[in-house]
Formats: sequence, C-alpha cells, structure tokens
Amino acid sequence: KLTYYTPEYETKDTDILAAFRVTPQPGVPPEEAGAAVAAESSTGTWTAVWTDGLTSLDRYKGRCYHIEPVAGEENQYICYVAYPLDLFEEGSVTNMFTSIVGNVFGFKALRALRLEDLRIPTAYTKTFQGPPHGIQVERDKLNKYGRPLL
Repeated sequence: KLTYYTPEYETKDTDILAAFRVTPQPGVPPEEAGAAVAAESSTGTWTAVWTDGLTSLDRYKGRCYHIEPVAGEENQYICYVAYPLDLFEEGSVTNMFTSIVGNVFGFKALRALRLEDLRIPTAYTKTFQGPPHGIQVERDKLNKYGRPLL
C-alpha cells in the first residue's frame, strides 16, 4: 500500500514543491489530509487499476513531507507536497497545473483547500518553449513591458 505522508522525505532540486493551505473536515487528522492532497494530485486512486502492476507508482507519487499549523487559525495547516518531474509532461504548463490543482479541490476529506505557493525547478522551466512568435510580440500585443508575464 502506498503512503503519501512521508515526513522523512528529503526534497530534491528537481522536485516541484507546492504549499497548500488545508482545512480538514472535523475528525480528519492533518497527516491524513496532507496525504490525501498528495495522493489525489498525483497517482492516488480509489479504484483498482489493472495497470498499477506494470510500473512502480512510488517513482511518480506526490509526497506530503511537512505539515505546520497556520498561526492564529484553528484547524488550518500548510501541507508541503513534493512532486517528481517524471509525473509531468515536459513543456506543458496545462499538464502540470491540471495534475496539481485538478480535482483535488473537491476532495471530501477537506473542508477547504488553497494552493498558497508553487516552486517550479529550473530543470522543468527549461522544457517550456515560450510563445510561438517570441516574447517581444507578446509584450507588444499586451502592451506590458519591464515585468514577468505568466
């Protein structure tokens, strides 16, 4: 059985790191809520899948590696989740965001969930091709200069 709460995990420079503000449902411990976020946003599923035996899901799973309470807020926690780059398609912002924030927000173990921070490693950002006509064309269209565009 996979476990998605792994406080002993040491993050790698190539991991995508996400910080989620989590409010678990009453009676759900923060470790279970953090593990649920990591599972639901990576390789976790509640149904038996015949392809599970074909590959090691441990290589692809998200890991909730740290949880801390939010100061001044009752029953709110910051859950830190690390995702291996192998989980994502190179050069696809859509794939990355769909995986990380796709259907995890409707998860029943959580009363509330918000993505607070996301660290994308250089190794992954280098796979993005950028705008098809170049950044200057995009800046000219948007009339936005001297700042990053997301």
